[in-house]
Amino acid sequence: MRLSQGFAPVAREDARLLILGSMPGIASLEATQYYAFPRNVFWRIMGDLFAAGPDLNYRSRLQKLLENRIALWDVIEACNRPGSLDSAISEEGMATNDFRGFLTQHPHITHVYFNGQKAASLFKKRVAPGLTRHYEYLALPSTSPAHAARSYSAKLEAWSVIKH
Repeated sequence: MRLSQGFAPVAREDARLLILGSMPGIASLEATQYYAFPRNVFWRIMGDLFAAGPDLNYRSRLQKLLENRIALWDVIEACNRPGSLDSAISEEGMATNDFRGFLTQHPHITHVYFNGQKAASLFKKRVAPGLTRHYEYLALPSTSPAHAARSYSAKLEAWSVIKH
C-alpha cells in the first residue's frame, strides 16, 4: 500500500489562526498546491475575504494568507486514500502531522478552523488529546465540490467568521 504524503505547513511565526484540511486530494498532490482542484471554492472564498483569490498565482495567494496571519495545513501527514474523497481515507497506517511542535513554534495561534467535518473529527480524535494549550475550534463547511449541499454564498457566510 503506497501512502500519500501531505504538504508542509504554510505559516509565519506570528500566525493567529490555523486552517486545517484533512489531506490534499489528487489534483492538489499532483500540482503540489493546497486546494488545486478547480471546483474547490477554498481560494474563491479566500479571495472574497482576503484578496487571495484564484486570479492570483499560487505564491501570491499564500502570501496574502501569511499577511493576514493565517496558517494553512492538513491534519494528516500521510495516509492511504484511493481518489480524493475524505470518505475514502483509511485510518490504517495514517499519520497525523506534528501539531505539538508546530503550535509551540506558532504561539500566537488561538483559533483552529477546519475545512469540513472529516478534518475536525480526525483532529479531535487523534491530535487534540495530546495538546496542552486550549484553542478555539470551529468546523466550517467543506469547500470541496463533493459538499454541494450548501451554496457558495452560504459557505462564504460561514467562512467569514475567520475574518474577525
